[in-house]
Amino acid sequence: MSEFVPGPLQTQSVLEDPLLLIGAVGLLLVVITVWQMVEIVDAYDRAALTVFGEYRKLLEPGLNIVPPFVSRIYTFDMRTQTLDVPQQEAITRDNSPVTADAVVYIRVMNAKRAFLEVDDYQRAVSNLAQTTLRAVIGDMELDDTLSRREMINERIRTELDEPTDEWGIRVESVEVREVTPSAGVKGAMEEQTSAERRRRAMILEAQGERRSAVEKAEGDKQSNIIRAQGEKQSQILESQGDAISTVLRARSAESMGERAVIDKGMETLAEIGQGESTTFVMPQELTSLVGRYGKHLSGSDVEGNGTDLESLEFDDETRELIGLDDIADIIGEIDEQAEMDVEAMEEQARAIKEGQDVGMEAEEPITMSETEDADSSSGSE
Repeated sequence: MSEFVPGPLQTQSVLEDPLLLIGAVGLLLVVITVWQMVEIVDAYDRAALTVFGEYRKLLEPGLNIVPPFVSRIYTFDMRTQTLDVPQQEAITRDNSPVTADAVVYIRVMNAKRAFLEVDDYQRAVSNLAQTTLRAVIGDMELDDTLSRREMINERIRTELDEPTDEWGIRVESVEVREVTPSAGVKGAMEEQTSAERRRRAMILEAQGERRSAVEKAEGDKQSNIIRAQGEKQSQILESQGDAISTVLRARSAESMGERAVIDKGMETLAEIGQGESTTFVMPQELTSLVGRYGKHLSGSDVEGNGTDLESLEFDDETRELIGLDDIADIIGEIDEQAEMDVEAMEEQARAIKEGQDVGMEAEEPITMSETEDADSSSGSE
């Protein structure tokens, strides 16, 4: 279907006909009026309506009908908005120049107050944030500005809250992005950091050397303790051996003397027996020696075949005299002490290997007085 295009003759006929001209103008005015009356607001916006310059109301999201030709619309974004705070130069409380910039997150909470109370709220909040940032940094020392960012953010947000509340704006958060000292201050800080690291390295090295010396001294001390205990035990055993040898030699001499007395008595009896007398008088000491000697040799216990004698152990008097029971007890105590000392040394060696600190309160070394006391107690027994 071909499109209808009015020719020159038809346009001239329309202009000559006043009714057609009025109808066309009226239709155009209706279209423009409808266009002016309809206002569409997005879901995340609010719109302030003024009629003849007078504030009327806020338009809600959706289709709104407003007076045509005499209305003006001011739209406000109700979402969170980001404002960049330009880089600011400030001097800290300890007279160190720094530069800093930040980001401010704001949100329009009351579109009517943002429209009526402030002109261009974004620019107003940005300028207020700049002055507040310089003031906060000026109240702090350089080290605090570099290490306490959270405190700076909180102080700036608190300072912005009161004036922005009157504008219907809420400051949700403030983030300081960078605080940069001057070049000279940065060089001094680098030198300070290097000196601090060198100091820590020297302290660690000195502590390592001290710990090595302590562990070496502790090992030498434990070695000396074990050596002294071994010498003490050797002396005790040597003394006990000498005592036993002396007692045995005395016993042997006594036995040989008694045997000589008995032999002499037997010879005398043999000579007496060759005489004619039938009555003999024997000394009591001789009979006692003969009986005790025979019992000591055989115990009067003869085997069934009548050839072998069963030797007996030392009697109670002899055992007490030579201290056989005390020797066994001393040897047992020596073994227990040696075992305990070896276990203690293994535990301390394990602790040193694992890197633990070995206390200086180790077992006290054995002194000469303790050794003499132990020897005197063993001799008295």
